[in-house]
Amino acid sequence: MTAHADVIALAQRLVRCPSRAGIDDYGPVLGVLEDWLAGRELPYRRLHGDTGAVVGLLIEVPGGRPGSWWALDACVDTAPYGDEAAWSFAPDCGDVVDGWLRGRGAADSKLAAAMFCGIAREVHARADALRGGLAVLLDVDEHTGGFGGARAYLADPEATRPAGVMIGYPGLDEVVVGGRGLWRATIAVHAASGHSGSRRTAPGAVSRAAHLVRLLEEAGLPGVQGEFPLPPKLTVTSCHGGQGFSVVPGLCELGVDIRTTPAFDARAAEQLVRAAVAELDMRVPGPRPTTVTPVATWPPYRLTEGRQPAAALLDAAAGEGLTVRPKTAGPSNIGNLLAGEDIWATAGFGVRYEGLHGVDERACLADLPAVHAVYRRAVLTLLGA
Repeated sequence: MTAHADVIALAQRLVRCPSRAGIDDYGPVLGVLEDWLAGRELPYRRLHGDTGAVVGLLIEVPGGRPGSWWALDACVDTAPYGDEAAWSFAPDCGDVVDGWLRGRGAADSKLAAAMFCGIAREVHARADALRGGLAVLLDVDEHTGGFGGARAYLADPEATRPAGVMIGYPGLDEVVVGGRGLWRATIAVHAASGHSGSRRTAPGAVSRAAHLVRLLEEAGLPGVQGEFPLPPKLTVTSCHGGQGFSVVPGLCELGVDIRTTPAFDARAAEQLVRAAVAELDMRVPGPRPTTVTPVATWPPYRLTEGRQPAAALLDAAAGEGLTVRPKTAGPSNIGNLLAGEDIWATAGFGVRYEGLHGVDERACLADLPAVHAVYRRAVLTLLGA
């Protein structure tokens, strides 16, 4: 581990600095990175979000010859701790025990952020011989789902747009090269309000919403189609309505999440939901039409094994003696956001881990030398070394 001691020490400092998304101030954890970068004379600058808050740091290492830019990305905000009493160690301990780095963010993705800083340092030392350039995005506002750091990077007029991005999510056996997209909406179901003890027989908003849930869950979705390996999926994820036992509510709101594929895209998802709503209003009429409000759309995406940067990462893994398979993820990820910008991304390859987003999160440091070597080799290949 001696050759990677600086990376491990930085990762420990990051874990010991709480940065739970939407809970902690991000200034301290970004300050840890700034101190490390400044101490090694690596060029970086702050990225600001819509409110002016700092949402990330961007390291930029231009090569000495023309060419494409490529990016590494790792977030330094984290999931919340959950039930701290269930942890067997402090969530912000940052200790190394039996070769594992312990604490929230160790796996997702503070060890990757530290490793990418180390790679930036190596690339900076030989930049004149390289083509294009390397950007390293160290972002926050990722675990909120807002992706403020990534959005600020893409919107920055001074930043060179990358040809592709490698995102440092953990997992030693797979390179994530795609993911299902999503279409999300809220649905407002109306009814006449009243007293639960009255003689009225018309269904309330909750009853009408329950009928709609059945219609949605019974709607036919296609299976796997074409080369995309996963089918679409519909889930009703929330239901809000009612204020007490004696009141029949006049409004109930549902949240619907549909994971999309190239063959069943956002348009098809919206058509399915609106058809179910129309059937509800015909079968169980209400005083007002049921309304559908779309709230988010991301496209599905999938890189072929020969497309960059997936090819470089898979070839580098093979070159380091690792057996790694490409994977298309069921959940969406930041790669979907980038795909919507016509930027192709891998979204996962890293060390083994346990407890990600759960209890006793930890990352296996024995894997760090190989993972570091794979990313370094991939980056240098993309930069023409």
